[in-house]
Amino acid sequence: MQYQFSDKVKNITGSATREIFKLLVRPEIISFAGGLPATECLPKEDIAAITAEILSSNEAIGALQYGSTEGFKIYLEQVINFVLGTGVKVDSFDNILTLSGGQQGIDLMSKAFLNKGDTVLVEDPTYLAALQIFATYEANIVGIKSNKDGLDLDDLTQKIKKHKPKFLYVVPTFSNPTGKTYSEEIRRGIAKITLENNVMVLEDDPYSKLRFSGKEINALKTFEVADNIVYITSFSKILAPGLRIGAAIGNKDVIRKMAIGKQGADVSSAHLSQLITAKYLSKGLLVPNIEKSIPIYKQRKDAMIAAIEKHMPSEYKYENPDGGLFVWGKLDAKIDVATLLPKAVEKNVAFIQGTVFYAGGKNENTLRLNYSNASIDKIETGIKALSEVFKQELTRK
Repeated sequence: MQYQFSDKVKNITGSATREIFKLLVRPEIISFAGGLPATECLPKEDIAAITAEILSSNEAIGALQYGSTEGFKIYLEQVINFVLGTGVKVDSFDNILTLSGGQQGIDLMSKAFLNKGDTVLVEDPTYLAALQIFATYEANIVGIKSNKDGLDLDDLTQKIKKHKPKFLYVVPTFSNPTGKTYSEEIRRGIAKITLENNVMVLEDDPYSKLRFSGKEINALKTFEVADNIVYITSFSKILAPGLRIGAAIGNKDVIRKMAIGKQGADVSSAHLSQLITAKYLSKGLLVPNIEKSIPIYKQRKDAMIAAIEKHMPSEYKYENPDGGLFVWGKLDAKIDVATLLPKAVEKNVAFIQGTVFYAGGKNENTLRLNYSNASIDKIETGIKALSEVFKQELTRK
């Protein structure tokens, strides 16, 4: 059978993380590839108790039945209270939409705004699943230069004028993949420039609660002076990714269009997940769980940095983030690290090559390392093995 795939998907390949996840069935592999939360941070006992409470009460039918696309009021109320901690205020329920994970928000924003050939601006590098989604909508994806404080505002202005984009996609706090955080000045600049040029912004915020050090900065959306920023939050990294639950917040007309798009995707997010999350938040359990998780992640990040300092060659340069789940690095040499992945796997360690995070692909000497789902001992062992692969290649060069 010769399959006639649509133009939207026939040239789209699976993401690098999807391919790497296939390796995880091998227990000997030390994976620095994904973005999985630490298993110790998944509150299984609390979730089990809350689930039993829901299913043994009058709420059981609602949890197991169809419902509104926008979401359960009890869930939306808890999300509204939760995002106040990032400075985001929600005027009414018309401004918020339940999502089946934060990534659905990227898809629904694309569905609402993108026609074939429309331009989306992204930070170079950026979240690889977002790039894949934009490509599925046949968008023209243009990367914006960045520095340690965030987007290069001059480059942003120039590319807005040149490409007339539909929207800008950013992860301003503990960015995936670099771990960087945009300064307040950069956030103000993005809000000002995009408003002046009638450009929408999609702000993705899955990591901001996982801060180890540095000054907390309010969400980019808090710096807007008009309704041109859509803010996405998710509970995947701070509660449980298996619940597949999040929310989008923005102008009511934009949220309405996203809701219409959602109706054609999944009708509504899982009601049981909404109720579990709502009760978890209402019982005051989320903050203590985050407070328990942060030292675990910080210890693992510190262990990775220490192992890098101890084992990696001097040609390897890295960023030390204030939070999140990733360490971004590069080799100061003309080496395509993707070609070294099979050699790393032979030593039972996996990573993600950096080129997949760039619009158009480039910077073959970069890579992303995840520290959240490996023990301290495995981090030491894995970084040592990876350094041996890099040193051997540098010697060969």
